Amino acid sequence: MGQPTDHSPRAAWLAGQLAKSVGADDMTCQEATAVSLLRWSGCTANAPEFAHLFGDDVNGRKALLATQSSSSGFRAGTRRKGSAFLSLSRIHCEVSGDIAAQLGLNDATQFALRHLFESHDGSGAPDGLRGEQVPVTVYIASLAGDLDIFNRLYGLEQACKLIEHRAGVLYPQALASLVVANASRWLAALDDDPTLSGPCSLDVAFADRATSLEILAHVIDLKLPWMTGYSRRVAQLASNAAVELGLGAPSQQMVYRAALIHGMGRAAVPNMIWETPGKLAESAWERVRLVPYWTGRAARQIGSLAGEAEVASYAYERPDGSGYYREAKAGNIPVEGRILAAAAALVALRAARPWRDALTDAAAGELLMAEATAGRFDAEVVRVLLNKPRRIMAKPLAAPLTGLLSERERDVLRWISLGASNKTAAQKLSISPSTVRTHVESVFRKLECTTRAAATLKATQLGFL
Repeated sequence: MGQPTDHSPRAAWLAGQLAKSVGADDMTCQEATAVSLLRWSGCTANAPEFAHLFGDDVNGRKALLATQSSSSGFRAGTRRKGSAFLSLSRIHCEVSGDIAAQLGLNDATQFALRHLFESHDGSGAPDGLRGEQVPVTVYIASLAGDLDIFNRLYGLEQACKLIEHRAGVLYPQALASLVVANASRWLAALDDDPTLSGPCSLDVAFADRATSLEILAHVIDLKLPWMTGYSRRVAQLASNAAVELGLGAPSQQMVYRAALIHGMGRAAVPNMIWETPGKLAESAWERVRLVPYWTGRAARQIGSLAGEAEVASYAYERPDGSGYYREAKAGNIPVEGRILAAAAALVALRAARPWRDALTDAAAGELLMAEATAGRFDAEVVRVLLNKPRRIMAKPLAAPLTGLLSERERDVLRWISLGASNKTAAQKLSISPSTVRTHVESVFRKLECTTRAAATLKATQLGFL
């Protein structure tokens, strides 16, 4: 979203303050905090569509969030782009709601996350709700986000003016007035407690809650359709290698978890850069070089992931010092980092990319071994990876529903999850585009979703992909 890594936690803290100021009970306060924290959780799901519309999906959304308009920046910025606001909102909201469901959050929170872009005047999306039809937690999250962004960009006085300008359109006048009246005090308290460890600590709101990192891996991979399943494949391969190398259980678990999150920083780089064939311009390459840095920075915000964040940040280092972002050499790269780097490279070589076909196992192995011989990967790790170690199959996060999808429906789903159009999927499967469309509609109905991103997320969770 082009925002600082602390934006969502800050906005969630502010949302908690606003919820308390209107006399909300503890449950509603937690719901408002959760909605604000997860407000942008669907951003990777519609990144391909944003890239198609704006070119730079990161800076494009950053600009929309900074728009000084009476309606939301997304509404204002897509007004001349047909049904873009509705389609982008639908993808984002559906995936955000599904993530909330997978996290075990209650129905009210899920409903709010499925209606994040609704407006008080009924001009929002995806369902055009208005007034009291819109959950109050949506209004609270929207106000908290606007206050944090506008205060940072334009200062407190202008932030309050912009919020007042949107009152009655985007959110209720009474809530907006409360924010304006308390903004200075809340922001000062937030600045005095940058770790959010005080009375409104997010840890207090979500004490004893935990979730599977596989969910995060799947959300990370949604940003680029051709990366579907990539993070989990890397995690499984790296974990198997750690077993074969005789590492202890803690290291095995560390490298597996680090692999699941190692692509987190990829969200900071526009899709148009990732899909560029050939050599990147220096400015684009500099953004790619910082991906492991942003991964480490973001993941360390979750205290329990500090060790994994460190390992994940070595995913693109090379023993000869030619990697990034540290340009570390062999003696300074932990063994878990060397395993992750080689596993990530091998999985990438074996998968198709927009600019090349997938390499065969033999060709990928030869290339990786040549790189190891040249000093760019740990040769022992590469030998273990290529010796087809004892496979420890990853288990789906939920037991696959036997018979839910037909074999042909699964085939179609695999192609559309990788970003293929109906026409391309039809060519790959030697069937007609209309048949593909029929199968897609059936898959959507059975998985209870309406967008390809949501179908991909659910299918990976259910073990169909």
